[in-house]
Amino acid sequence: MAVLTLTRTATRFVLVLSALCLFAESPKGSMLDASIEQLQAQLESGSITSVELVRWYLERIDQYDQQGPAINAIQHANPKALMLAKDLDQERQQSGARSLLHGIPVLVKDNYETRGMPTTAGSVLFEGHSPDRDATQVARLKDAGAIVLAKTTMHEFAYGWTTEGSAFGTTKNPYGPTRHPGGSSGGTGAAIAANFAAVGMGSDTCGSIRVPSAHNNLVGLRGTQGLSSRSGIVPLSSTQDIGGPLARSVGDLAIVLDVTVGFDASDPQTTASVGKIPESYYAALSSIDPTTLRLGLLEDWFGSDLEEIELANRVKALLAILEAEGTEVIELRSPRVNESLSGTPFFVSEVDFRKDMTAYLAANPSLGFSSLESLLDDPRIVPNVANLLRPLLGSAHESELNYLRQRAQRSTIRGALLTLMHEHRLDALVYPTATREAAEIGKPHTHFNCQLAANSGLPAISVPAGFGPNQMPIAVEFLAESWSEQKLLDLALTVETLAPARALPSYTP
Repeated sequence: MAVLTLTRTATRFVLVLSALCLFAESPKGSMLDASIEQLQAQLESGSITSVELVRWYLERIDQYDQQGPAINAIQHANPKALMLAKDLDQERQQSGARSLLHGIPVLVKDNYETRGMPTTAGSVLFEGHSPDRDATQVARLKDAGAIVLAKTTMHEFAYGWTTEGSAFGTTKNPYGPTRHPGGSSGGTGAAIAANFAAVGMGSDTCGSIRVPSAHNNLVGLRGTQGLSSRSGIVPLSSTQDIGGPLARSVGDLAIVLDVTVGFDASDPQTTASVGKIPESYYAALSSIDPTTLRLGLLEDWFGSDLEEIELANRVKALLAILEAEGTEVIELRSPRVNESLSGTPFFVSEVDFRKDMTAYLAANPSLGFSSLESLLDDPRIVPNVANLLRPLLGSAHESELNYLRQRAQRSTIRGALLTLMHEHRLDALVYPTATREAAEIGKPHTHFNCQLAANSGLPAISVPAGFGPNQMPIAVEFLAESWSEQKLLDLALTVETLAPARALPSYTP
């Protein structure tokens, strides 16, 4: 694990402090949509304290989460947040900040076990479940001095893309409260977009970080499988789950990655990351010369109906900005990629859920469920979640041979994507994160391109690309070879610099 320290990033930190005079407006104005760099500069100068910062975010939650637009993104508040902030303020004065996250409020998706707080995975069935342990990534955030302000809503058991659950109801999109925020990390996405904290944690099995990032005008990365620990995250699929941040800027994303990624003895999958992670993504972060970039536009993944074509044209308009700066964008058809993803791309994650949730229930007998079947038979679960999950109990998901064949197919998918990249000498493949804007609440949501990264294990980053015809956020996704997170972050920063698209939601000013 590479913990970001002030010493390691001294040059950047001094630059942040020297820029403080440009950032010296009222505390409220200077905290709204502020980056972690900017907040840390204020904390270092003494113009604000972590206690004041926590109070300011809590005020916004009080103003907008259950009142006003009633975003409904906060699942459980941390009753000790102010006390922690006070302690961290004192520590800063006595010995300095531990990292750029020292005293910074963060939000955590409610499938991350968090000591002293409930972990319900969005379900009333897990009410009162409060393990006395932290997920590895939560522990690392705390070690860096971050304050877990609250747990966020999520699609029940992470099994969906819209964010509704029996524990809380439905979460709304701050850019349009009649629309959903994406899922399953939609609570984190909506809350960070609405400035309920500086940054938040989500998890991605097939798009659950990238889709809510796209629909909430945020940056979200699905890392190479094994980049970060799954330990302490309520499972959906042990072969596809990965946790990580959703952020308002690439810099914020890199800061959180630096303290959360890397080897964890409690998650053998992370052994693959050893020797593959730079000392600091944040310290190395820099824009790429556009004239050196060569991108492959996957035409088949842009959609074909009128609404999808309109959104595709807007994404392509962003890419045209890169082209005008010298980037080469090549339009590609990908029959081998499409063929490798045909059939049942969700079969492996479905079988995984059956096995992994059964194991989680067995390891936590206080939950009171003896089997996955008894869980799904409970009438309190959201009906559409139960209806999606119940077929997993059937004989079709009992064939070990079929499961192994489908897992082996992932090598074919990865090979097809990498062959396409190497054949055309590409830095990354590019396509919309979602081919439509966020749907109206209650309507189906199927416009995602999550499988390319999730089923291959390759990293992909979603970057804001502006707004669609309904004034809802849209996004572009870049996918590259394993362990190329630094390149993807640099590419995202290049887009963020040349075509900035971040805008405050009008419903949570």
